[in-house]
Amino acid sequence: MRSFSDLELANEHLSIKSVLSQVLHAARESLSMEFAFISELKDGCRIFRLIDQEAGAPDILQIDHGDASEQSYCQRVLDGRLPALMRNAVDFKEAVKLQVTHELPVGAHISVPIFADDGSVFGTFCCFSRMPNYNLTSKDLASLRAFSDLASELLRNSLAQDREMLALRHLVQDMIERGDFSIVCQPIYDLEKGAVIGYEALTRFNSDAGLTTEEWFVNAAKVGLSYELECATGQKAFDMLPRLAANQYLTINVSPTTILSCQNLQAMFGQYADRIVLEITEHDEISDYAQVSEVLAPLREQGLRLAVDDAGAGYASFRHILLLKPDVIKLDRSLINGIDSDPSQYALATAIVAFAESTQSTIVAEGIETDSELNAIRQLNIHLGQGYLLGRPAALN
Repeated sequence: MRSFSDLELANEHLSIKSVLSQVLHAARESLSMEFAFISELKDGCRIFRLIDQEAGAPDILQIDHGDASEQSYCQRVLDGRLPALMRNAVDFKEAVKLQVTHELPVGAHISVPIFADDGSVFGTFCCFSRMPNYNLTSKDLASLRAFSDLASELLRNSLAQDREMLALRHLVQDMIERGDFSIVCQPIYDLEKGAVIGYEALTRFNSDAGLTTEEWFVNAAKVGLSYELECATGQKAFDMLPRLAANQYLTINVSPTTILSCQNLQAMFGQYADRIVLEITEHDEISDYAQVSEVLAPLREQGLRLAVDDAGAGYASFRHILLLKPDVIKLDRSLINGIDSDPSQYALATAIVAFAESTQSTIVAEGIETDSELNAIRQLNIHLGQGYLLGRPAALN
């Protein structure tokens, strides 16, 4: 069985861990003890997984540190050599044998097991103080068992989620290692000349896992593999560039995290910077716009262009536009769909076009699917577009 510390936990795991911490704190306070902890017994060791202690108490326990289980109270309580409740540890010969009894010292001590989902012992739920407490009773032990039952259930949920996350991580990792995906390219047209001036590279996954492209990237983010997946797909997309005509460019989707993490952006894109457009979508959060701009500055000086996707779909895209100052603004398909018959959509697109003209940005209309939409786009003085009407994503010859 895996420890809940073996994986980087998702938000829901962190929430469970937070509740566990509250349970531990409540148990310690209800028993008027100095220290409380949840330990895991694993490979002959007793490891402290969660700790709660009274304000002002010394830091004698450390998270994820431990000792030999044979030298712990936890193991000896579990196998019956020590009782679950000790009002004063030195009253018991077996406890007196242990060095920790005298070093801390240990006075009052209560310990009960925590069980895994298969019924095996995961570890222990313990409370202790350095001073004895002869007021402890069997009711206090029953109370601690109730807290332990709650902790056991929470841990079982957390461990089950860990197993799911581990399986998902393996799925994504295997797919990346096999390169089990391909790149298709959707043409971007100069609407006045009717000529293809560039392509957007889009990832298509070949796995039989039944996941959409968006789900693959979302799952990669869940298990901390976004960077690895984006690097793999980005490199395969970049390999498409030699298949394009010399006067055509390639748009590659990339997240701010990958921009900030990648150590070889210059090596990857520098040689063909003037034929690359890096596209950031509305869905990608940016915590430090200045840092993203700083990293991209040398490449943009070499001709690389930055695009913000999904303009008109939400607030984040406008924030990206204002703070990143992109060369290309891509109007979201939700704004284009029905633009020929919806005055509000047309008015918003008109405003974005005016803004782009004032900032010398280029507008690309995405998701053009009807002749009426195309005519409305032309009326807005938008010169570049892509969509199923113009050309579907396909493999390049």
